[in-house]
Amino acid sequence: MATPMPEDSKLTRVRALLAKAEDPGASPEEAQAYFAKAAELMAKYGIEQAMLAETRPETDKLTSRTVDVKGSYILDNANLLMSIVEAIGGQSVRWRQYDRATGRYYQHVKIYGHESTLDRAEMLYTSLLLQAHNGMKHGRPQWGESTTAYRKSWLSGFRSAVVKRLVAAENQAAAEAVSLPGGRSAELVLVDRSEAVLALLKREHPKVRTAPARRLTGSGWREGVEAGKRADLGQPRIAARRPALSA
Repeated sequence: MATPMPEDSKLTRVRALLAKAEDPGASPEEAQAYFAKAAELMAKYGIEQAMLAETRPETDKLTSRTVDVKGSYILDNANLLMSIVEAIGGQSVRWRQYDRATGRYYQHVKIYGHESTLDRAEMLYTSLLLQAHNGMKHGRPQWGESTTAYRKSWLSGFRSAVVKRLVAAENQAAAEAVSLPGGRSAELVLVDRSEAVLALLKREHPKVRTAPARRLTGSGWREGVEAGKRADLGQPRIAARRPALSA
């Protein structure tokens, strides 16, 4: 039997594969193959960590990280990050902050989850953010339509399609995972982990509330959805469970 690859080595390989998938010089077929392999390794890593932590909690601790989202399309990018985090069993909150150095506002996002979950979420966010912004630039607004409005609706459609794909992939992965000795299934392990994350978020942010729905007027939704369906995800075994939150 082959010796299992150390988890840090798996993540290093995932990063290398993602970089190849995002290379503009790669053909669509090559990019898809690279990302499919990266997703396979990422999924295996996540399931292994979850099951291992059942008997050795110190291997995958519950924690939090912060991400400051700045630049263009700040709220759209923050929502993509939060959707990915929550898609794989984490939770998140966001609030607006002012940067005195630049004189501009930005989104301060705090993400909660087990260490392996947040590692995977950050890698997925980096890759999908690049794909999304490259894709929206090729879209064409309707005559007389604001480019900004079009792109915001495009990004929203992209995020929606990606989340649906992640939900289906997570359900499949949980069903295929091998149960622990004694019959404890991966589904039950993942539910318990998600509940622990939610409890932590509620302790840290007892007054957290659901963000109000955004009203987007652009015509890019459908094209964004189609791009999200084509986004290089392979078969990542991660899922969306709850809507984005705002504090």
